[in-house]
Amino acid sequence: MMRSPRDLVGGSPAATYPIDFDGRELPAQEGQTVAAVLWAAGILAWRTTREGGAPRGAFCGIGACYDCLVTVNGRPNQRACLVPARPGDTVTTQEGTGHADLAV
Repeated sequence: MMRSPRDLVGGSPAATYPIDFDGRELPAQEGQTVAAVLWAAGILAWRTTREGGAPRGAFCGIGACYDCLVTVNGRPNQRACLVPARPGDTVTTQEGTGHADLAV
């Protein structure tokens, strides 16, 4: 029988609260980053590249690169691997630079 890491340490599930991702409600737990919430929901890409529109998600997972950029509560260019998910957050896929309204 395969045991999970939670089984090994004796942890129990934490209470969840909702965040919104592109109009979809996702459950988040205290201490999770936005990237962790998205991964847990099976979402692997949440940004497109500036040129070509290729999908991107987490690459390094430690804030050293910028592949996981996302828009959180209207603020573009937030690194999903570093930003803690907060109750009621609105997260949206970032298209290109995240500044389409500025035509940059």
